[in-house]
Amino acid sequence: MVEKTLKDVRFAKAADVMTRDVAFIDGATTVADAIKVMRERKVSSLVVNRRTPDDAWGIVTRKDVVNKIVDPGRNPHEVQVYEIMTKPMVVLSPGLALKYCARLMHSVGIRRAVVFDGKEVVGILSNTDIFNAIKV
Repeated sequence: MVEKTLKDVRFAKAADVMTRDVAFIDGATTVADAIKVMRERKVSSLVVNRRTPDDAWGIVTRKDVVNKIVDPGRNPHEVQVYEIMTKPMVVLSPGLALKYCARLMHSVGIRRAVVFDGKEVVGILSNTDIFNAIKV
């Protein structure tokens, strides 16, 4: 990742700072298995695979696990990912300027979005990626 001044970051693109190694999971997987994958991959979210090419992606995050499993006292071995995921999710173009990515993510109230080039998922952009791109 190239560090830039704040002015330059506003004009950088999603592809410049996104995380390219995206972790995927199937919606029918148990939340317990999703937790294992998150821990093994050291990630805070998993993109949930589409069932068909016409379907939308979903996302499951640590926040989903805490708020929808731990808080209500559900057993993660008995709940499937599709029951707690967010779907559809916001997707961004790799060429979208970071200032617009940040604005969209803020207005929708999300911390991360999948980067999709029209054919495949090429990355995931988080507010941490945007924050870390700022050189001070």
